[in-house]
Amino acid sequence: MIVRVWHGRTKTTDADAYREYVTKTGIADYHSTPGNLNAQVWQHPEGDVTHIWTVSWWINIESIRAFAGRNYKKAKYYAEDKKYLLELEPTVQHYECFGKIR
Repeated sequence: MIVRVWHGRTKTTDADAYREYVTKTGIADYHSTPGNLNAQVWQHPEGDVTHIWTVSWWINIESIRAFAGRNYKKAKYYAEDKKYLLELEPTVQHYECFGKIR
């Protein structure tokens, strides 16, 4: 199993609205892609900035490519991400995961 982790930073005042946007776009896309096992949004405020992560579990790299494209290490952004994010990080992280999702 592979875990894909994307990270972004937004203003804390925009964090709830952005989390809802991510859920409607990225998380919905994750869940609709064959090979996706689950996905979550994680959020952590640090003063005026809030960190947002999407964490998704996949059966293999091929299923991630079905979501992200051939260059699966590149971050995938949606139309309104620029409205919320303080910067567009170019890449995501992938980790081998051992265990099972219940």
